[in-house]
Amino acid sequence: MSTRLPEQALSAAVDAGRWAPSVHNTQPWTFTLAEEEIGLRADLARKLPVEDAAGRELLISCGAALFTMRTVIRCEGYEPLVRILPDAARPDLLATVRLGKEIDADEATWVLGGEIERRRTHRAGFADVPVPGQLIESLVRAAMSEGARLTPIRSPGAVGVVAALTRAAQNVQAQDPPFGLEAIRQAPRAGACTGASPARSESPRPAPDFPQRHYTWRHDWNAPEEKETASGVVAALTTRGDSPGEWIAAGQALQHVLLHAAAHGISAAFHTQALEMGPLRDFLRQELFSGEHPQMIMRLGVTFDHHQDTPRRPLPEVLE
Repeated sequence: MSTRLPEQALSAAVDAGRWAPSVHNTQPWTFTLAEEEIGLRADLARKLPVEDAAGRELLISCGAALFTMRTVIRCEGYEPLVRILPDAARPDLLATVRLGKEIDADEATWVLGGEIERRRTHRAGFADVPVPGQLIESLVRAAMSEGARLTPIRSPGAVGVVAALTRAAQNVQAQDPPFGLEAIRQAPRAGACTGASPARSESPRPAPDFPQRHYTWRHDWNAPEEKETASGVVAALTTRGDSPGEWIAAGQALQHVLLHAAAHGISAAFHTQALEMGPLRDFLRQELFSGEHPQMIMRLGVTFDHHQDTPRRPLPEVLE
């Protein structure tokens, strides 16, 4: 049972929510805390109008923050009571969270909670170390428990298709001036996630066939020399529908998968380029994912690279 007061549990949840992964580290969320209820809001000032015009990636990011808060509330000894999109008149209010009955968190919840501040996004190749099939199956179950599907892409041909579409999308985006300007504006935030150190401008060495975004252009930081070049396990996170509610569910599933993977020494690298172009995303939905809507493409693997701390918005900036 909880030894923390309700207001302490809610404050701990909000503080932890800041550590969720987000599109290009934009951290596009704010929180309200009043009358023993957390309100999770989309910070539309941090939306990417070119890359993410519909706000899909923004809501996935906020969904990840929601799962993080749910996990911490359980660790604090309470059952979280969540309402998704509770007020149609306030579309930026994505969820509310209140405290339910007192509970004893199980070991799995404590393990997830312990990874919240340790988990880091990877932006390069992986070591040539296999990811156990049993672990992949547990990640599939984690995503399913949040209303999404994690599908490991086993066929080399299918992996080749995903890699080719990722390269094509990145090449097209590189020729799009508005997209390029937006990427440059996001570079200081996104580059902070790479563990980069001041040096000559150079991108980390990617896995074969899976390009990374070039955040180092015109910036004086650089990732260390990479020796890990394996692709890891390529996987897609999909949902049956494609509404804001499903985007939030995808974000919760994503964070559940990432925390569970991190607890077993597995990191993730993200490749969203093809999903940001409607025709390519629709092609993937129809041809590879049985009509389900792809929300995230990632690679999962082992890395021995050291990741530096990821800067976070200070609590007073995100707590209204």
